[in-house]
Parts: sequence; C-alpha cells; structure tokens
Amino acid sequence: MKYNNKLAATALLAMIPTGYAMAATTAIDSVDIAAAPQSAVTAPASTPAAAPLASSDCSNGFLSRLASAYREDAQPADPNAPAAARRAMPAPLDSPPFPNAEWQLGGVDTPIGVPDGNAQYPLEKALSCTALGQWMQKNRIEVFGWVNPSANLSSSNFSNFPLSYATRPNRVEFDQWVLNIQRVPDTVQTDHLDWGFDISNLYGYDYHYTVTKGVFSNQLLNNPAPGQPLNGHIYGDDPMLFYYDLYIPWVAQGMEVRIGRWLSLPDIEAQFSPQNYLVTHSILYTVDPYTQMGVLTTTKLNDQWTVQLGIDGSNDTADWNHSARPSLQACVRWVSASNNDMLYPCLNNVNGSNYNYNNVQMYVMTWGHRFNQSVHMLTEAYRMFGRGIPGFGPGGTPGVVASSPLAGEAGEFGVVNYLNFELNSSNMLSVRNEFYNDEKGQRTGFATRYSSHTIGITHWVSQDLEIRPELRYEHSYDVSAYDGGRKDDQETALIDAILHY
Repeated sequence: MKYNNKLAATALLAMIPTGYAMAATTAIDSVDIAAAPQSAVTAPASTPAAAPLASSDCSNGFLSRLASAYREDAQPADPNAPAAARRAMPAPLDSPPFPNAEWQLGGVDTPIGVPDGNAQYPLEKALSCTALGQWMQKNRIEVFGWVNPSANLSSSNFSNFPLSYATRPNRVEFDQWVLNIQRVPDTVQTDHLDWGFDISNLYGYDYHYTVTKGVFSNQLLNNPAPGQPLNGHIYGDDPMLFYYDLYIPWVAQGMEVRIGRWLSLPDIEAQFSPQNYLVTHSILYTVDPYTQMGVLTTTKLNDQWTVQLGIDGSNDTADWNHSARPSLQACVRWVSASNNDMLYPCLNNVNGSNYNYNNVQMYVMTWGHRFNQSVHMLTEAYRMFGRGIPGFGPGGTPGVVASSPLAGEAGEFGVVNYLNFELNSSNMLSVRNEFYNDEKGQRTGFATRYSSHTIGITHWVSQDLEIRPELRYEHSYDVSAYDGGRKDDQETALIDAILHY
C-alpha cells in the first residue's frame, strides 16, 4: 500500500511540469478533440533546433515515436482540418474544454449519425509502424487509455464518504488506470450493417464503486476492511465494459443493438474520469447504479428524437449471478430544433422483485440547456427505492439505520445541477450544487438530508494532459453523517491529473 501511495504521488507531481514542458506554452485551438482527426504538426518557425521526430517515422524506435506523439499533441491543431461528416445536428458544445461535445445519451459510443469521437492518442500513433498497429488501423480498432492520480485535503480524518471517489482523506490516491480496446460502428453511413465492440479495464481505488457482483467481485465483497472507509482490497481490478454493438441502418434512421455490460444510461457523470466536469462526484451519483448487463437497443427516429429499450439482470449484477433479476430499461431523448435544450427521461431499472444486492427501482430525468456556445447547464433528478429490504420495516430503534426486525421499503431522491463555463479553448469552470435525501439511510448509512456545493476548473495542458483543481463543501442536516458519523459538514480541496496515452 505504501508503494502504491508513493507511486501515485510521484505520478501526480511529475505530470504537471512534464505536461507544461510538452505544451511549450502553446494553447489548444477550440476544436472538438472527440471528433477532429489529428493533423500534421510542424515546429514553430522561430525554433532553431531540429524538428521533433515524427510519430509516423518508422525508422525510429517505439519509444521515440511515442515521445514524438506527445510533442505533436502539444502543438496547436490545424484550424483548416476538414470536419468529419455527420448525419446529425451540429455539436452543441466545444470539446475541449468540455468533456463532451454532444448532448447526453448513454448506451452508445456516440449518438447515431455522429462520427467516431475518439482522437488518435500517442499509443496508437507509436504502434502505427508495427504489424499489429497496421492491422488495427485497417480494421478500425483503437487502443488508448489514461492514468489518473489525485490528492485531497479534507476536514475529515477517517472517511470523506459520501464524497467519491476520493474517499480516503488527506492523501494522494491512485484513482484509476484504464485501458480501452474498441471498435466504433460507423453510424454516419446508411448503406450497410456495421459492428463494434469495447473491452475496457480499470485498475485502482475506484474499483470500490464500479465492481459488479459476479465479475471479480470477491476482491471487494469478501474482504472486510474495518480499518478503512470502504471494505475490500485497497486497489483492485474491474473489467468495466465488455460489449458487442450491431448497427442496423434500415430501422428508422438507424438502430444500435448492444449486448454485454454497459454504463448506466442516464447520469450526467460517469465512472471514467475524462468524461466528467469535476474531480469528485455528486452524492446523487455516488449511490446510484453504475452498470447493467443484458441487451439494449438505441433507435434514432429523427434528429430530435431517440428511444432506448433494454432488458438486463438489474443493477451492478452479472446476468449469471444468483442475485440477477430480469429488469427493464427505457429512455427517450429529445433535443429542441434550436439545439439549445435536451430532455432525457429514463426508467433506469424497473422490475417487480424485492431488493437483492443493488436492485433498486430508479426513475430519472435530465435536462440540458445551452445559454450560448460558452455557457450551458445540466440538471438531473431521480427517485429510487427498494422493496422488501431487511431491517427497514416498522419497529426499528429510532436513529439506528436498518434496525427493524422486519423487511420494508426504503427510498431516496435527489437533484443536482451543473453550471458550466468555457473560459477559453483550454479552460472550463464548473459549479455543481445538489440536494439529496436518504430517507431511511439505506444508501449512505445515515438517514438524513444532504447538500453539497462544488467548484472546479479543468485546464488542458495538451490534448493528452488535464489538470483539475476543485473545492467542495457539504453538509448533513438531520444527523452527523461525515467522517464516519462524527461531523455534520465537510470541506475538501482536491486536484487530479489525467494523462492520456
């Protein structure tokens, strides 16, 4: 554990000067890195030294090509690079600096009709001279990932929960190391079937929140850790995503069928750090479902309407596990003709079964509004409840969660708002406010109302390196719920770095 902590600290501290050295004081132009291809790069005319090695120069070794790729990515993108074709409304947002250029839609890599959103990161560039890399390019298979350490200072001493994922206070943490191998179906074209897949693996402290029962879950569920804020090994591994996509262009304006394990559809936030506006997560997100496993369809009716329908084994449970319960997912996304508003109501998990592992019923709505190209907000609200939960019936000890001898229903609701500002093409600011009511304490361990208030900045040093400082204050109103029940409020300062590869 001490080794991992030192490793995370070294990585976090080393990334900042290294990234600035790579950037060489250049800025990122206001382009969507998720949609724009990498362009050829030349050294500034005033630089007397020789031009950096090109990442595509196969006379150089792998490490030289990798270093060249990072240097190239630190240069301004070509403003004259042609935009990729799309069969959808224009992207409503700028990315960077925002984490995504499209309105929210879970269950697909990009909305149907939008081109592949992945940039070509340094690892792919460095592999391009190898037989493996050439085979992957020919077959449109991508490989990329990131390393994400963080550090926090907190007014709590034992636990920051329900703040996530930086649950351990006053320390440097190794949050996640992610590797993605992916093929994205081409949904812009309409003349043939296409297919895709995703295999994404996460290692780090964040596995505590992402693990699904029946998939390497013993490392978390069967390893009590009374001296730690959360049970389980300190660091663990989670094969976060594994699914197959089939794109059928002839159903309405296109349908994708997904089979496997996918991220829960409706959340503003996501498990993968680059997909978030802030370092920490809202309480609302922390305690809701993370993934489902089954079959999901996403159908584009027209540019404004998309419908989704799926069957899965309930929340965070493998279909083959005895805790699985057949469940329905159903969502509709509407985007206004002006592209300034988005509504995304979802039945994220509906079945008739009693609570079993994380089998909560969830009804959720997200609204996005764009004030202008530089300012937009996202608001999410949900109601969740579980039936027949042991310890939550009548007759329990007042003030003691789950103390009833009978089973009963326990529910919770919350609302969170993000107000996001594009400061320039390399910087964004996000302000998050939320209210959460854990009515009987089934989700957080304390029956109380909460509010949390967070402000943070994302600074893109280059398209491969993000630095995100953040300040957060939160309060519990009915009982002391922070630092393991010792305090009723918590102040936290955090910073993390995301190095893409």
